[in-house]
Amino acid sequence: MTRSLTDLGQQLLDAAKRAGADGCDAMAVDGISHSIEVRARKLEQAERSEGVDIGLRVFVGARQACVSASDTSTDTIQEMAERAVQMARHAPDDAYIRQATAVELTSDWDVNALQLADPAVEPSAAELQQTALEAEANALDVAGVTQCQSAGAGFGSRRIHLCMSNGFSGGYARTDHGFSCVAISGSGTYMERDYDGDSRIFRSDLRGAAEVGQSAGARAVARQGARKPPTGVFPVLYDERISSGLIGHLLSATNGSAVTRGATWLHDAMLGSVLPQGISLIENPLRTRTGGSRPFDGEGLPVALRNIVEDGVLQQWTLDLATAAQLGLPSTGSAMRGPSGPPSPGVGNVELTAGTQSRKDLIRDMGTGLLLTSLIGSSINATTGDYSRGASGYWVENGEITYPVNECTIAGNLRDMLMRIVPANDGRQHLSRVVPSLLIPGMAIAGE
Repeated sequence: MTRSLTDLGQQLLDAAKRAGADGCDAMAVDGISHSIEVRARKLEQAERSEGVDIGLRVFVGARQACVSASDTSTDTIQEMAERAVQMARHAPDDAYIRQATAVELTSDWDVNALQLADPAVEPSAAELQQTALEAEANALDVAGVTQCQSAGAGFGSRRIHLCMSNGFSGGYARTDHGFSCVAISGSGTYMERDYDGDSRIFRSDLRGAAEVGQSAGARAVARQGARKPPTGVFPVLYDERISSGLIGHLLSATNGSAVTRGATWLHDAMLGSVLPQGISLIENPLRTRTGGSRPFDGEGLPVALRNIVEDGVLQQWTLDLATAAQLGLPSTGSAMRGPSGPPSPGVGNVELTAGTQSRKDLIRDMGTGLLLTSLIGSSINATTGDYSRGASGYWVENGEITYPVNECTIAGNLRDMLMRIVPANDGRQHLSRVVPSLLIPGMAIAGE
């Protein structure tokens, strides 16, 4: 490709103006993806892709339309613009859609300070394969492991550029290095599996492949002999590996898209308690070397640290320009987007206040209950918060892990559950969601 992403974006804007758009914004993304999988100590699959995606959103009065393509030829770009304008003319009016004003746009950001792209050379296929083989070999060396379901390593890199007819133009690059291993213990109907993995922006920050493989193997072996737990109401401890999903339900319920539709169990909760006193939930899109960071939002607005929940009290919805206008509030700089669609509100990096106790302390103090390490299926009512999930993990008696469990269901109501969480202090700081293990003092468990 001879044209830069900036040039592509400007060409899209020019084409949209010629086609009759009242306003427009364009996104151009290019990147590569490279992955390797091994099985039984041999190469199982290798994939590599490279490409460019372009997207255009046009405004015609109070109407909008979006189009996208992977062909960057001049003819295609002009055809995209003409098609988008025609689509917009037949779209319904939306009084809330708009572009940011000049005053709202950010003009000051430092992409380099965020360290979102690894300057190191892309790992070769041989290096990725060696990482996957090392993880698999170390998992297979764990006594009791009978096979590895999969072991893989990958690398991704992409560049993003956003430009708009209101004068905004900006871009940045991202990289991602990662690998994982899924180990299986036992055989026949007594097979159990578990996993471990790591993903970082910088390759040098990755954990060792041997450590990950050994961890996956040990976890799979520990699952042997799993059985159903007793039925009743018991304490439930969400392990740090899955606890962010619980907080994810809170983030979904405070998202402007759900709020404007009335499809949230927190519709009446603004400035009310949604977490225990002393616990806050903070978004920080400017953390270095973190996957959810960004220098500006998907509408060219500045991003900054904000308190979603402060001292247990809900402070803000998560809003882009359209949902903010619908609610009569300012945007929280939370617009996210890709080339093929319009912006929508979303959250990147969040951190929940850590507790003072370790995960081991919470296991000791919970007495008899369930330590959750995996959830399957989902039955969650978005308007009431009623919650039911299939679960597996370990049964705890007298503060000690006694045996693995599976084939059980946990149930409760999210509003009540979140108001009673007790956080541990084991959140991993490099993750985009820093959420420690979370104890809920009582939930319904359906087992034997």
